[in-house]
Amino acid sequence: MTITPDTKNWTWVLQRPCPECGFAAGAIARDEVPTLLRDNAEAWRRYFAEIGAEDAATRPDPSKWSPLEYACHVRDCNKIYLLRVGLMLDEDDPEFPNWDQDATAVEDEYNKQDLGEVVAALVETAEHVAARFESVSGDQWARTGHRGDGSDFTIESLARYFVHDPIHHLWDVTGRRHEA
Repeated sequence: MTITPDTKNWTWVLQRPCPECGFAAGAIARDEVPTLLRDNAEAWRRYFAEIGAEDAATRPDPSKWSPLEYACHVRDCNKIYLLRVGLMLDEDDPEFPNWDQDATAVEDEYNKQDLGEVVAALVETAEHVAARFESVSGDQWARTGHRGDGSDFTIESLARYFVHDPIHHLWDVTGRRHEA
């Protein structure tokens, strides 16, 4: 069985807590985002140290990604959002290039990647995007950008929206809800 692509528009996480992972993206201060990203990356590192490489590529269900696949996705999301913040800082109201996360997972063979390399890259890319959010100041937080599906963001709303993703995916693999 293959993974069913996720086609949901998750922007609602800016208005209410996620009932699955427990994270309330709209309730956090923008200044919390870098710390949340760094803490999450370290939680991924600890999680994989606990379970080991052998179990990392095992899908708990044929229709659900393995922990390794989720980690690859988080690593790649970090790269995508680093690019998006850069576009918002460098251009006026850019439209973000489309990214098909499900096609990327298949094309890049997420489940065959080296766990050590993936975890190192996840931590490194989390640091880069966290530092990028830390570099935003003043009126820059109100700079805008949008997705092709019509979802509009400021850098501030993008930061809050984005940080839900790695937190939610850690819940996907651990079942542990986010604690504020």
